[in-house]
Amino acid sequence: MNLTIIGTGYVGLVTGAVFAERGHAVLCVDKVVEKIDLLNRGGMPIYEPGIEESVAASRKAGRLRFGTDIAEGVRSADVIFLCVDTPPHESGSADLSSIEAASNQIARHLDRYKVIVEKSTVPVKTGERVRQTIARKCPEGVEFDVASNPEFLREGSALADARKPDRIVLGVSSERAGAVLRSLYASFEAPLIVTDIPSAEIIKHAANSFLAMKISFANAVSRICELAGADVAEVMRGVGLDRRIGPAFLDAGFGYGGSCFPKDVAAFHRIAQELGYDFRLLQEVQKINEEQRQHVLHKLEQEVWILKGKRIALLGLAFK
Repeated sequence: MNLTIIGTGYVGLVTGAVFAERGHAVLCVDKVVEKIDLLNRGGMPIYEPGIEESVAASRKAGRLRFGTDIAEGVRSADVIFLCVDTPPHESGSADLSSIEAASNQIARHLDRYKVIVEKSTVPVKTGERVRQTIARKCPEGVEFDVASNPEFLREGSALADARKPDRIVLGVSSERAGAVLRSLYASFEAPLIVTDIPSAEIIKHAANSFLAMKISFANAVSRICELAGADVAEVMRGVGLDRRIGPAFLDAGFGYGGSCFPKDVAAFHRIAQELGYDFRLLQEVQKINEEQRQHVLHKLEQEVWILKGKRIALLGLAFK
């Protein structure tokens, strides 16, 4: 298929690279000229093991291109992926201005049936807003579908995650869009969940919030272990061996961080509020996470008395 990826950030580049590996013709479009120039010179605006080699091989084979012309991207594509940033507002809600801008540009250049896919992490009901925006401004009589296909990439192993995903989630509103996306993912060996668009949108926020909850739970247990003289590593190992729970994300430490968990937990809490539900559990997840950072600093102060002017080494620090 002919695919256009709008946005050449982390999600866009990895998505484009992996689809190009599978033999699809991929055009990655970005409004930032400097970023496209860098990619066309063989540079890379992100660090991810293996991505540079993957991109170089697909460019050499003629399956992967980079450009700034969104009109070309829209007209040439069978499927268009929205991989633009959705940074948080101070309130915790997602900034969807880039999604809206991309939707308006797609509408102006839509000339035949295409599937427009949300790949960015967005609040529930964003798909309907995208559909309405494009429907208002696209040429009369041109058909299209909007779909949701959330990403589940981890920094540092994103390429492996995209090549061999744990699951593929497709949120669609028509059999036609479902058939197109099933065909696109036919070569991937992974459980396929085909559902409605709102459910697919919530799956991403729910998954990341649940993982953040596991981290906060482990850190809360670590506080109890300190008071009781128990070994939290042994405790969580015993907990994680339960097949219903699993060992992942049960290591006590500084708490979660990075570009996804804080943003997604805050956004999901905000989404719940806007829908009329007080998601107090997520409030506690965030509270425990912040308290854990302060607790670690307090423990350091107990050990070295005064932190100011001290040189502190962090060994084995990961972004989560």
